[in-house]
Amino acid sequence: MKKNYFLLLLVFVSLNVFAQTGVKPKIDVVTKANGEEMKGKVTKVTDNDISFIYAGETAEYVIKKSDISKITYSSGRVETLGQAALPAQERQKESVTMAASPADHHNKIAVLPFTFLMENQPGADAVGYKAQEDTYGFLSQHSAGYTLLDPRTTNALLSKAGVTRDKMMNFTMKEICDILGVEYVIDGSVTQNKGYQTSTTSVGTNTKVKRDGDDKLKGMSSSGSSYSSAAQRYDVAVSLHIYMDNNASIYNQSHKAFLSSTDGGYTSPLEYLLKRCPLYRK
Repeated sequence: MKKNYFLLLLVFVSLNVFAQTGVKPKIDVVTKANGEEMKGKVTKVTDNDISFIYAGETAEYVIKKSDISKITYSSGRVETLGQAALPAQERQKESVTMAASPADHHNKIAVLPFTFLMENQPGADAVGYKAQEDTYGFLSQHSAGYTLLDPRTTNALLSKAGVTRDKMMNFTMKEICDILGVEYVIDGSVTQNKGYQTSTTSVGTNTKVKRDGDDKLKGMSSSGSSYSSAAQRYDVAVSLHIYMDNNASIYNQSHKAFLSSTDGGYTSPLEYLLKRCPLYRK
């Protein structure tokens, strides 16, 4: 009788141990480019994407390979994707190079050359570079805790990476932040339109007195002349857009100068916007 109890106890213990140490279901781990891990089963792999089912679920998801960093299969084999998984022609189009890791971006700011529009048409590049310098100079005095990339370095890095003004729209702000190694990018524009004209007129009079030999008044004559001039006045507006290195837009505002001017100056609306942006510090 004792033997039977002993055998039953041995079987029970064995079954309990087997249940705890039994073979676990094998899973694949998909690591996305943003660090997220997806655990389940890779059911299909194509040139451009994979099909995936989460563990314990039945719904099948399709994920682009460009969004995946690597796949760790249940067998232990690791397949690295990302840039290596892109077709050769697509890799050749990719001109962005990482200048810094995300950790190096923290609290760093770069100012891009501004776009200058005259009567809604592209204007002189020199005005855009001057606005870039002025923005850098102003924030250098009012951005405690941040590090500003000087305009010369900013423009050199952009040029080396092929990010010219006419090709700027081909790059995301995240890519530009990676090129410059910054967390924030300031992009702006200055718009100048003709306003009203002012004119001034001045009148001058020239009087001549005639006297005889005895210094007696003999007569006088006078002549007059007038001069007029006109000045063109300009209405100026500034737009400011600030992005983070995750493509998020954190500030997007425009401001028009209260008074028109003859020189088209943009300092007043520019400082108005900078004082109200999230990077400004008194």
